[in-house]
Amino acid sequence: MIINRDSNLNKLGLTFVETDQGFTTKEAITEAGRCLNCSKPLCRTGCPIDNDIPAFIQALAKGNMGEAREIIAERSNLPAVCGRVCPHEKQCEGHCVLTKKQQGIKIGKLERFIADFDAEMNLLKPKVFTKSKGRVAVIGSGPAGLTVAGDLAKQGFTVVVYEAENEPGGVLLYGIPQFRLPKEVVRQETERIAQLGVKFITNCLVGADVTIDRLFEEGFDAIFIGSGTALPKDLNLPGRDLMGIIQATYILRTITLYNQGKIDRKEVPICPGDEVLIIGGGNVSMDAARTLLRLGAGKVSVTFRKTVNELTALQSEYEDAVAEGVKFHWQCTPVSFVGTEGRLTGLEVETPTGRTVLPAHKVLLAIGSRPAARIISTTKGIDVNEAGYVITKKVPYGMTSRKGVFAGGDVVHQPATVVLAMKEAKKVAKGMAAYVEAKKLLEVC
Repeated sequence: MIINRDSNLNKLGLTFVETDQGFTTKEAITEAGRCLNCSKPLCRTGCPIDNDIPAFIQALAKGNMGEAREIIAERSNLPAVCGRVCPHEKQCEGHCVLTKKQQGIKIGKLERFIADFDAEMNLLKPKVFTKSKGRVAVIGSGPAGLTVAGDLAKQGFTVVVYEAENEPGGVLLYGIPQFRLPKEVVRQETERIAQLGVKFITNCLVGADVTIDRLFEEGFDAIFIGSGTALPKDLNLPGRDLMGIIQATYILRTITLYNQGKIDRKEVPICPGDEVLIIGGGNVSMDAARTLLRLGAGKVSVTFRKTVNELTALQSEYEDAVAEGVKFHWQCTPVSFVGTEGRLTGLEVETPTGRTVLPAHKVLLAIGSRPAARIISTTKGIDVNEAGYVITKKVPYGMTSRKGVFAGGDVVHQPATVVLAMKEAKKVAKGMAAYVEAKKLLEVC
């Protein structure tokens, strides 16, 4: 496990070790034993991918780890990831009947325990199906891409995933901090999908190194675009050209690369003792704030234009950020960036009581993201809306305006959670399977 390489600079003693160490075997079985096994399980209703939650919990309660893992595998290709980063408080756990009594079952931690136990003991051997249904290309290896790849491979499709980075995982690997989602967990999940017969081609930027037209020429029957929202939104205020204004997603990625030993510390543009201000109230903002404290920043604050009750970040993420020392400025609307001699010194904001300047050596922008146009601009016939998001059909589900090209996840539905991207991707996978089957049938006729 990677720890903070700048621990001598970290006054709070925070490290990049995973903050939640999960259940022990005894704790997991005891927690599973509390499940009421409701006849009408609301927890399953609250799960976007319809996991059979009561069934895997009952199997775990009896100590049947392999059975529990098999039940989860019926619906999810990424249980170790979902068990860690899904918004359980809003989904499965939030719907648990015991939650009303503040005694809700810790479903996420149980799913994580089962997935981790399986990874350690290698209980579930991935079944490699005969690849006879057709050939599918998947662009991007984030949650949507991995879901489509896994689901179609299980149905007997030959699947090739194209990833721009040097290893698969997408936002799971480079966008979520180590202390929330260890990188080894992501690698284990992608390796399991590879064991289904899925081929990963890395360091391949679709739209530059290869085009969709070229992929069709190579014999693919259908193509899935799961490239996400790679371009962060900007904040074009007076003073935007000052040095010290950085995108939060860029910081998260560079710190991940630094912790992996792939870049030098000087390439991370946050200095020890820096006073950093983050604009935005989502999970990216919380992740960036907590990460910078671990890196050795002197003070980290978040400014949000609304109230604490209107944060888009999970309540648990906000509470963890507060507990670790992150400060918050509420009802602050950015007006301009302030600086001297070309360097940032603060952010001017509008508050209910007037304008003020919040001091900062660096300001991070965490105000959302949008799709890149690289793939669309090199391919004819794929329609997008005014914001650049790909437009898809209901029948076959997920197909774009170009025949045989499908899309799903954030590139279609705007930035969302891992499990919501998976939910849509599972529906698109069904649409792709139906399309290829019809295509093959017409070829025979």
